[in-house]
Amino acid sequence: MSQYTKPGAERLNLAAKHTVSEGIPPRIFLVLQGGGALGAYQAGVYQALDEAGLRPEWVIGTSIGAINAALIAGNRPEARVEKLKEFWRAVQFGFAPSMVAKTPMIGAQMANWLTMAHGLAGFFTPNPFAFASTSWPLGAENAGYYRTGPLKKTLSELVDFNTIKDGGCRLTVGAANVRTAKMHYFDSRDQQLDVRHVMASGALPPAFPPVQIDGDLYWDGGILSNTPVEAVFDDYPRRSALVFAVHIWNPSGPDPETIADVLHRQKDVTYSSRAESHIARQQQIHRMRHFIAELAARLPPSERAKPEVEEMAGYGCLTQMHVVRLLAPAMEGENHGKDVDFSERGIRTRWEAGLENTRAVLARAPWADPADPLEGFVLHEANAGMTPVKTRRSDAAGSPAAGGKKAAAPVTAARRIVAS
Repeated sequence: MSQYTKPGAERLNLAAKHTVSEGIPPRIFLVLQGGGALGAYQAGVYQALDEAGLRPEWVIGTSIGAINAALIAGNRPEARVEKLKEFWRAVQFGFAPSMVAKTPMIGAQMANWLTMAHGLAGFFTPNPFAFASTSWPLGAENAGYYRTGPLKKTLSELVDFNTIKDGGCRLTVGAANVRTAKMHYFDSRDQQLDVRHVMASGALPPAFPPVQIDGDLYWDGGILSNTPVEAVFDDYPRRSALVFAVHIWNPSGPDPETIADVLHRQKDVTYSSRAESHIARQQQIHRMRHFIAELAARLPPSERAKPEVEEMAGYGCLTQMHVVRLLAPAMEGENHGKDVDFSERGIRTRWEAGLENTRAVLARAPWADPADPLEGFVLHEANAGMTPVKTRRSDAAGSPAAGGKKAAAPVTAARRIVAS
């Protein structure tokens, strides 16, 4: 059971029913998966939300999703997109990998190898002792093939943790407890967060060493739950919301026919983190909560007043969550090394895909359509992820990640949901 769930504590209140489908301005939540370089797509998603005036009050992330989430929550609204751009510029390939990446056929793979050999200037550097021998005594907090001091410096410069403390935007990051193998969510609502919590969420073994917090070591939360939606669905008190869940690993794919295909598909299957089953389960749970609430409302007042009935009714809930699932499209020709493709072109292409996909779904505003009042979980699929996106060789100056601007698509429908 999640650390957020408090069964029986919530009491039925029919007068407090708020649903997106009834036209009441919802709360906006943003949920971000882990996935290394694929996280550039998430930055594009946020830029589109920002253009539409949709500012999340809660951002939840794991791994690179936690980093993007911290960049959003840890800055004033008007500075967030620029800080995201600064981060993604800081972690781009250096000169040598960028040149090698242009080599036909094998360039992308060679650039990835160079990155793994030499690191990324704003992210990580090799730990030579780890490469020397797998038995070399490194110490628990140095047990990784790379050192993440550069990432700590980058985040410390770009994220203002006092802004997070002030509570303008709630931040939650997921990490795996090394000793207990339990998922733990560090939440700015419950404690003051600092750079260690974000670093812990992105400490993917064996590449990166664990991070110690309050006497415990933590690894990347993606090894237990790479899609941290349970933090939203199990939160207490439950609240109606419009949830943008950004998935960057494709849960569906063709049968692999080569070893390269196997390596690629294996990563997608592993890190999509049972997203489909999570969603199906949450739909069942939320529908059951609505049924309990409706049944409790049909009881005579004398029965509802009994303590044991009140406790049972507490499992009922009339909140409604509209979940927009944005699935990042595959890039043409990508392979199992796509999550370390920190090339300027790869970052730009994924950022622009997130921007365009989100503009399109905001223009449709599917959450404004009538919904079954018994459904507590209404899923809206944005199946962009099924169509490969071609990389474009336009110069960096016009790309979002490089600071260029593009005209925003109409977002009239999106603005309706935040109109007072």
